[in-house]
Amino acid sequence: MKKNIFLSILSGLLLWIAWPPTPHFTFLLFVGFVPVLVAMENIIQSESVKKGKKLFWTTFLGFFIWNTLCIYWVYNALKSVGAAAALPVAIIPYALAPLLMSTACWLYYRLRRITRRNVALLGLTCFWVAYEYLNQNWDLNFPWMTLGNGFAVSHKWVQWYEYTGVYGGTIWIWIVNIFAFLVYNGLHKPRARSMRLKQILALGLIILLPIALSLYRYRSYHEQLNPSNIVVAQPNIDPYMKEGAIPPAQQIDVLTHLSDSLGKPNTEFFIWPETAIADQQGLNEDRVRSSPYFQQIQHFLNKYKNGNVLTGSEDIKIYNSRKTSTAAPLDPQGNEYYDVFNAAANFENSAEVQFYHKSKLVPGVESMPFGNALSFLKPVFEHLGGTTGGYGRQDEPSVFYSQSGIGAAPVICYETLWGEWIGQSVHKGAQFIAIITNDGWWENTSGKDQHLDYAKLRAIETRRWVCRSANTGISAFINQRGDVVQQTKWWTRTAIKQDINLSSDKTFYVLHGDYLARAGSLLAVIGVFWIAFSKINVYRKKIRKTAA
Repeated sequence: MKKNIFLSILSGLLLWIAWPPTPHFTFLLFVGFVPVLVAMENIIQSESVKKGKKLFWTTFLGFFIWNTLCIYWVYNALKSVGAAAALPVAIIPYALAPLLMSTACWLYYRLRRITRRNVALLGLTCFWVAYEYLNQNWDLNFPWMTLGNGFAVSHKWVQWYEYTGVYGGTIWIWIVNIFAFLVYNGLHKPRARSMRLKQILALGLIILLPIALSLYRYRSYHEQLNPSNIVVAQPNIDPYMKEGAIPPAQQIDVLTHLSDSLGKPNTEFFIWPETAIADQQGLNEDRVRSSPYFQQIQHFLNKYKNGNVLTGSEDIKIYNSRKTSTAAPLDPQGNEYYDVFNAAANFENSAEVQFYHKSKLVPGVESMPFGNALSFLKPVFEHLGGTTGGYGRQDEPSVFYSQSGIGAAPVICYETLWGEWIGQSVHKGAQFIAIITNDGWWENTSGKDQHLDYAKLRAIETRRWVCRSANTGISAFINQRGDVVQQTKWWTRTAIKQDINLSSDKTFYVLHGDYLARAGSLLAVIGVFWIAFSKINVYRKKIRKTAA
């Protein structure tokens, strides 16, 4: 038992060392699951009782260590409200994902009881993909630890994400680990030396061939010349002082000054970070042209004929005497319903303003998971900066179009993790990706670095430049191959500019999205039904035997 616990802990540590932003150790992803697979095999082959329970909690230990060490910074964003209040929300990413991971391993054990090991291992891969897809799409979504994200610091290895997305990386990692486990397991059995050499050679090809193809694609890929001048501003305003302590007009003054320092007559987009317009009353979208902030921005844009300001804002939309949104609360004084949005806005050098409402909301902080079922946590969520009813959201991604016809995909903070969602914006006509975020909540931890690294994968999936504006994080320009061309320093007030290449081509992934995840989830569901029907058949046989 102690040996299996050690093996599980070893897997957790290997996967942690391999995870971004740690450079040079990505290769450990290819063996990180081997110790836990060995531990699972030991439990299955043992004579002990309650094997499923032992397997579940043994694997949970390693997965909990891996997740907690990688995303320890989540607690930094919550600790300001006190340990007692922060703990319930911190448990979501720390423990929930490991529980789902262990469930996938438990399903593998159940499948192993009714079929051959190789078939069950294939099922394990599908169960894992299904867990990741669930964790991306349900109310408690937190796809930060999706396995395919692990190649973010070694993006040259996965240029084929333009065909598969991150789920291709997840499947690759599991195939290699399973094959390495089978090779290791075979070392203890009498077998011809030539057979072992063939297995080792096959394992090497499974690892090296995708890397070689990716490196060839990386070196042979050339962007089509279609330049557009972009300026990204990083105001470095303490997130805890954005609302109330520093007037919004003063914050906009900082942003316009930074933008002016690098702006040129042909600059087409000035990108400002998430909640750059942070009025406690909210920017009323229906009356935006009468807002003093609109006037400030228009005055700034007078110098730039084709200029646009793409910025984050906290918006409000009022509905007259009828509730049109599931999140919209009732204003008792005005007898009106309203929505509050974490939004992006595009201000043209005209009266035109376009809005996008963040859709992928942070559970607990920006949305109430499962509605009334978790209503007892509403006081905690209020302390964390969220709303008891949750922020409003929109159902489809948007594209902001400039007067000259350039399409930009607005992506707000957490949405960086959704490749398919961003791909839909590209499918609609976005020619580059504008990520606006505020990473200061996590302080100077690896969280801000991971968030930047993941953006490189979005560039590869869509073959679009990423222009990233972070209030207190790291702002950057990332080219279509996933290279960080420019980036700012942490906690620095500055601006950067770049001539990016716009693109209108659509990758296979943009056209088809997370098809691998959907296929894997379908196979996982079939596997679950297979397990259930087998259990029912065993139960029926017992009844018949008893009756006889």
